[in-house]
Amino acid sequence: MSIQHLDDNRLVNLYIKGNEEALAILIKRHKQKVYSCIYLLVRDRALTEDFFQDTFVKVIQSLKGGNYYEDGKFGAWLQRIAKNLVIDYFRKNKKMKTVPNVVNEDGEEVDIFSILRIEDDSRSAEEKMYIKKTMRALIEELPYEQKEVVIMRAYYDMSFKEISDMTNVSINTALGRMRYSLINLKKMMEEKQIEIAL
Repeated sequence: MSIQHLDDNRLVNLYIKGNEEALAILIKRHKQKVYSCIYLLVRDRALTEDFFQDTFVKVIQSLKGGNYYEDGKFGAWLQRIAKNLVIDYFRKNKKMKTVPNVVNEDGEEVDIFSILRIEDDSRSAEEKMYIKKTMRALIEELPYEQKEVVIMRAYYDMSFKEISDMTNVSINTALGRMRYSLINLKKMMEEKQIEIAL
């Protein structure tokens, strides 16, 4: 059987044993999906190219370091690395956006992350800094699937269709995860007695 026809797992094992051709085949096999995954998040071709290269650098480091444990799920593991690199980049560069999806006491839909915007707000700089830091910490405490949806929707302004495509779930599941994340955020705020007026 030709090396081209081997499954991802066998190619990974060959690469770990020193076969560079196996990595070239894996890259070629998954290039389009990884590239699309990154482009959907950043919507910039140059930045997508950078993240694409960084993804495979990280893959090489992980494989050579013996840090690959995703038996049979190489493609999903690859996309997760790409998404995490993008998320880390935007966190470091504070390029965060907002998401509307919460109803206040008056029954109006408000933006739970509007409190993270500095413009048009009479709060003090210290108060704004505290609110941003608190919200980010609360988001980090969410279960992984909920946190992923919040980050994609809030920070990258992705549609629920894009989120469902990226996470391989239905739109209803993505919507449900967002709903539960908002419920959990409110609950955490109550438990920690954090009062942030929306």
